[in-house]
Parts: sequence; structure tokens; C-alpha cells
Amino acid sequence: MKRSDKDLAFMLRYENVAWYEKGKVKILDRRIYPEETTKVLCSNHKDVVQAIKDMVTQSGGPFLAAGMGMALAAYESQNKKEKDFLKYMEDAAYSLSHARPTTNQKMINIVEELYKVGKKAAKDGKKPDEEIFRKVISNTNKKYNRISKTAGYLVDTFPQKGSVMTQCFGETVVGFMVKIAEDRGKDISYFCPETRPYLQGARLTASVIKDMGGDVTVITDNMPGYVLKKKKIDAFTSAADIITIDGHVINKIGTFQIALAANYYNIPYLVTGQPNIKHSHVDSVNIEERDPEFVLQAMGRKTTMPGVKGYYPAFDITPPSMVNGVVTDKGIFSSYDLKSYL
Repeated sequence: MKRSDKDLAFMLRYENVAWYEKGKVKILDRRIYPEETTKVLCSNHKDVVQAIKDMVTQSGGPFLAAGMGMALAAYESQNKKEKDFLKYMEDAAYSLSHARPTTNQKMINIVEELYKVGKKAAKDGKKPDEEIFRKVISNTNKKYNRISKTAGYLVDTFPQKGSVMTQCFGETVVGFMVKIAEDRGKDISYFCPETRPYLQGARLTASVIKDMGGDVTVITDNMPGYVLKKKKIDAFTSAADIITIDGHVINKIGTFQIALAANYYNIPYLVTGQPNIKHSHVDSVNIEERDPEFVLQAMGRKTTMPGVKGYYPAFDITPPSMVNGVVTDKGIFSSYDLKSYL
């Protein structure tokens, strides 16, 4: 099978996101990359669940990790009777899909399909873990191809020479964005807010852009408003954890305030992703709140006096009025007309 991750940055290649092999799953620890290139070894699917919960992998990484976790669950239960095997796989699917609350609907879609693949493989006398693994790779190839189309439409909006601001880590779309811009001879400089407390913008987005030969500058999270004007940013772009059918963008905390500043300066905010049919209205979204202790430190070093409290909402909501375009694999849509995408 031809892999769609060819020529992308190190951390976007499948085996460097999450990989199932010989009854184990290896997940690149994005909490410490690029300072260290370490993979967390998962001996059972519960380890994969915990790795997703602990933010070992982020952005699109948990979706691939969940798929590999399903292959691992099939390996763990391969010698069970059919009834027990199916029950074990059902439980594993639930645990993997509910490791993170905000994106669990996407996770459910992934694991339900893989559960059916495993069930059919067992019935046909094939190895369920191997069949699930093949399906995960096939689906990931299709996903990368779809994201490549999305990135192409996004790059269409960039000037021949200009500057683009990102937010958090859009993962695969970042890699294809840089690749396609370069292929088209566009001279683009990228500005990445750091994205505390895990610093995904500084460590992950900037690393991918640099790894692919792009011109990238990291700024702190309180600089975007000034930098948008000072550096004459042409576009602000982010991926999204959820795009609701009524046009709201749920993404890493901080997205809203950059969109707000971009709106003030008449700089377009272009979000990449697919509208989620399971979330017709913004009220259906559950915003995840994480351990407030993470706000009180920086890369493991305490930054506050004992007794100071923290607050850590993981995502925020940008309304459709501040979204200039929803960039998809089918083209660019108005945030007020996402039913047309469907």
C-alpha cells in the first residue's frame, strides 16, 4: 500500500504518531518532543487509554492511537471465545473512545468501525488484530489524502509572498500546508504562538514547519494581537477539534482571542476541518477542563507561590461571525452555510 505520509515531517509519519506491532503499541511522547524523541510503550489497550488521557499524544494523534489500541485489544483477546472476545472489544472501544471528553464523538466513529472489522475477521477465521491494523492504515491514508486537499484550498488563499499565523498544532494540515506552499513557489513566513501549558505551537507546529524547511518564528501567547499588525500577517489559520454545523469552532484555548484580534484588523481567520454532523449546535459540545496544576508550572518547573490556584479549560469557542472561511476537502465554505458541505 502506498503511504500518504511520504515526504512529511518526522512526527507526521504513521510510525512516529502511534504504531501497533507484535502485541504492543508505541506512541511518540509529544509532551517532550523535540527535546527528546521518546516513545511510550503500551502493553495493553488500557495503557493506550491512559496515554491519551495523559496527553502523550495530542491534536490528531489520539485518533490514530485509538485505532492502534483497538488492534492491541484484539491481540489481547484473540484466544477468548467469540462471546467473550466481542464483549472485550466492546469494552475496549468504549474506554478508548471516552479517553478525552470533547472529541469522544469522533473517537466513537473510529472504534465502532474497527470493532466491526475485528468481529468480521474473527468470524472469517482471520487474525482480528492484523485486519484492524490494515484498516487503520487504510483509513489514515484516506484521511491524509483528504487533508492534503484541504491544505491545497488553504494555500490558495495565501499571497505569493506573505505571513501566516497558526494556533496550537493542526498536525497533518500543517505539514501539507508547508509542502504545498513550497511546491507552488509561495514564500510564506509562519508565526506560531507557543500554546501553553503544553507548548504545542512551539514544540510541535514549529518543529514540523522547520523540519520541512519552512521559515518559522515562535511567539508567546500574549503577543498575537501586536504581531498580527507589526508583522503584517496575511491570514490566521487553525485546525479544529470540532466545527459545529451552526458554524462555531471549538479549538485549543486561545483560538478565540486570536480570531478576535484578527477580526479587529480585518485579517481573515480560516479554520481547517470538516463540519461535524454529530454536533449540529454548539450547545452539544462538552468543553474539557484539565488539571489546574498544569497552569502553575512551565515544562515541569513550578512558577507560582504555594496556595495560588489555577484554572485550565482546554478549549474555547469562536463564533461563526469571526470565521471567514471553513476550509474543507471540498473547498471553502461560509461558517453560516455548513449544511452545504454535508
